[in-house]
Amino acid sequence: MSRSLMKRSSFVLVLFALVPSVVSGVLAGETTIDKIDKTSVEKLNDDTIKAAVQGKLAAENIRNLSLNAFAKVEVQAERGSVTLNGLVPNADEKARAEQLAREVNGIKEITNNLKVQPVNPR
Repeated sequence: MSRSLMKRSSFVLVLFALVPSVVSGVLAGETTIDKIDKTSVEKLNDDTIKAAVQGKLAAENIRNLSLNAFAKVEVQAERGSVTLNGLVPNADEKARAEQLAREVNGIKEITNNLKVQPVNPR
C-alpha cells in the first residue's frame, strides 16, 4: 500500500471516528468544533499508540526469531500512558521493550510491569 493511500486511509478513519461526536454535538445545540467529544479522540490516540507499540515489539520478535522475547507482553494504553505487562526472558529484554515503546510518538508515560522469567532449555 502506498504512503499516500495509507495517509488518506488514516485520515478517513479519523473522520469516521469524529463524525458521530460532531453530529451529536450539533444536535445538542453545540456548534463549535471545541465541543467534540474528547474521549473519542483520546480513545483513537490510545488505540493508535497501543498498535504502534505492539508493532514495534512484533517487529523485534521477527528480527530475533530464536528468542521471541516479546511473545508474552501485553500492551495497554490510556490517555497517552502505556503499561507493559507480562513476561520476558531476561532483564535486557525488559529494558528493550521499554526502549521500543519510548520510540512511539504520543506517549506521555510508560509503566514497565514486565517480569523476568528465564526460558528453560528443552
